[in-house]
Amino acid sequence: MLELSTPVQYVKGVGPRIAEILAGKGIHTVGDLLHYLPFRYEDRLNPRGIGELRPGEMATVIAEVRNSALFRTRRMPIFQLTVGQGRTRLRCLFFNATYLQDKFKPGQMIALYGKVEEDQRNRELQIIQPQYEVLGEAGGDDAGGENGAGSAGKEAVEKKAAESLEIGRIVPIYESIGQGRLTPRWFRRIIRTALDSLTPDLPEAIPAVVRGHLGLISPRAALWNVHWPEPGESLRDLQSARTPAHIRLIFDELFFVELGLELKRRQQKAQTGIAFQLDDRVRAAIKKILPFHPTAAQKRVLKEIAEDMQKPYPMRRLLQGDVGSGKTIVSFEAAIIAIENGCQAALMAPTEILAQQHYFSARRILENAGYRIVLLTGSLEADRKREIRRHIAQGNAQLIIGTHALLEEKVEFARLGLVIVDEQHRFGVMQRLKLMKKSGEGEESSRALLGSDRLGSAGSETRPHTSPPEPDVLVMTATPIPRTLALTLYGDLDLSVLDELPPGRTPIVTRQVADERSTEVWDFVRKQVASGHQAYVVYPVISENEESELKAAIKMYRELSGRVFADLKVGLLHGRLEADLKDQVMRMFQKGELQILVATTVIEVGVDVPNATVMVIEHAERFGLAQLHQLRGRIGRGAAKSYCILMTGGKITEEGEKRLKAMTENSDGFKIAELDLELRGPGEFFGTRQAGMPDFRVANIIRDAQLLEAAKREAAAVLAGPNSEISSEEISRALVHMRARWQHTYGLVEVG
Repeated sequence: MLELSTPVQYVKGVGPRIAEILAGKGIHTVGDLLHYLPFRYEDRLNPRGIGELRPGEMATVIAEVRNSALFRTRRMPIFQLTVGQGRTRLRCLFFNATYLQDKFKPGQMIALYGKVEEDQRNRELQIIQPQYEVLGEAGGDDAGGENGAGSAGKEAVEKKAAESLEIGRIVPIYESIGQGRLTPRWFRRIIRTALDSLTPDLPEAIPAVVRGHLGLISPRAALWNVHWPEPGESLRDLQSARTPAHIRLIFDELFFVELGLELKRRQQKAQTGIAFQLDDRVRAAIKKILPFHPTAAQKRVLKEIAEDMQKPYPMRRLLQGDVGSGKTIVSFEAAIIAIENGCQAALMAPTEILAQQHYFSARRILENAGYRIVLLTGSLEADRKREIRRHIAQGNAQLIIGTHALLEEKVEFARLGLVIVDEQHRFGVMQRLKLMKKSGEGEESSRALLGSDRLGSAGSETRPHTSPPEPDVLVMTATPIPRTLALTLYGDLDLSVLDELPPGRTPIVTRQVADERSTEVWDFVRKQVASGHQAYVVYPVISENEESELKAAIKMYRELSGRVFADLKVGLLHGRLEADLKDQVMRMFQKGELQILVATTVIEVGVDVPNATVMVIEHAERFGLAQLHQLRGRIGRGAAKSYCILMTGGKITEEGEKRLKAMTENSDGFKIAELDLELRGPGEFFGTRQAGMPDFRVANIIRDAQLLEAAKREAAAVLAGPNSEISSEEISRALVHMRARWQHTYGLVEVG
């Protein structure tokens, strides 16, 4: 018998070579294979008579092979197969199918499935590229020909039709892999073999009361029925993944993710944190640094953060807000709470440009109030790095801003009280943990999630707290995250949302313009520059490549600076420039010494130039929706009216048109994020492995939002502890299964 954990190569018909192909799709075990679900289903239940067929319908036909021939045309060889039922005939055409010449013999009984079409020349019905299966060979008692000769042959055909995986049933359709070597037909056969050999004793890890609430069927029934639906199953429910089998498998995935996240939340609240004081002195210090009157949203969010920081357990909070909503000033206010309580605050950014931007902002806002701020990045000279590390270790530096350089072993903090991580999705999960451990967290938290099953009455693990206090953590992102995604990606964090822009910001006018109108676009840019403003021109690639038609930033910089805007000051910024040169170019643009900046997406985050009012994005159809929105957020940061021009060249895909339409019609980042999630799917939204999001095999958090909410609710109830409905044994079994899932299936140790 096969177990779910059995390596897939031991399924009959697989073997080591095919197992390697399957591994490329993430299929390593029998369980992985059985969770490779059909992407659609075809209703091949009721075979039709040829005389009943109508053009345009999908139909299953069982008929006898009459003749076949291969015709060679100038374009391709065409294999023609003629089948019949009595006096009625049906033609089937297969393109580039010379391999079928010896496949069919007159007298064979075969099943066909495909779309019925009418030949425009002779009005005869035909099926092009049908699915087929040979049910009985020609000759003898096994034939069952047009007159029904041979009862044994007829019975054999009927028996084979009843057992067929191809006709007479709802048929699962799988995505081919291995460059088409492993076809839907191959998957049907192999998955059926695996199910036939699967042990009947599949473990049941979801507590009975949870199964009752959701009406969940057994794991084994779910795996069978999702691949081989019962005859009465609704095709609509199958296509929308709403059959009892689909719901069981989807909930199974979501429940154990949410169980892990809920356990981590409870364990975090059991950790020792720093209960910061928020007295009149601290409040006065916060008010002193504010450069403007805060928005209502900023006040609300700061209150949520301040309340968390006063609690005796570590804060774990996600602050999300659209571009320009004022997250940075809120994070500085949180840093002051920590600093005024005698602790250090660290702000980690994903790029040197963004780290420098934060450093300049911090100096402008905080230095006059007497706070000591340092910048630590990888490009600093060794002596300078050594000096900064000494200030950090001695506690002289109060706000430490940096890149991944903050994670280096040589960096030691005197008393780290607050960790701020900007643009979190650009860091791996473990990088955030590593910075937290600078305060002595150690490996304890990671072990806790995968260790003991002992739970106290409140669902928290009962163990002594001997480690040093953990720092509070504030995670920031300017990429608005739909709630369903936040529940899985940051399910262990409390959520704060800045949903209001500071006063004085004017809406950005966004227009889509074809490439051939570039002269008009450059004229418009020139007028904006003449009125004292600045402009960005953004390209998707740095240098030309023979296979790409995309305009390259370097080539277009030469074109724009040398010909189009020869009388203006044009700069170039891209990721391959040395850090010092990047810094120099950016400072020149910020000071107004450059009027136009030609750049790649290196300016996507962290560049703040209020005087820039125009952004031209060339080949806008090649950018992702979230990326376009982030880029657009670099303008409209002052009081002047701003314009984003999306220039497009060549043929645009349907999805590309949807992205561009969303940009021209929406300025709300959360609406854009929802649409982006729908267009790309959760697996592509951030690059889930980098972000630390589970790589779901069955669940889709857009489609399955209600099940996700239910999973979160049920996980919290299970971790409330043993009661009359849930036994300690059931909780323990669920936790053991959850840990195995997190380590192996989801490829994670911790989320968040």
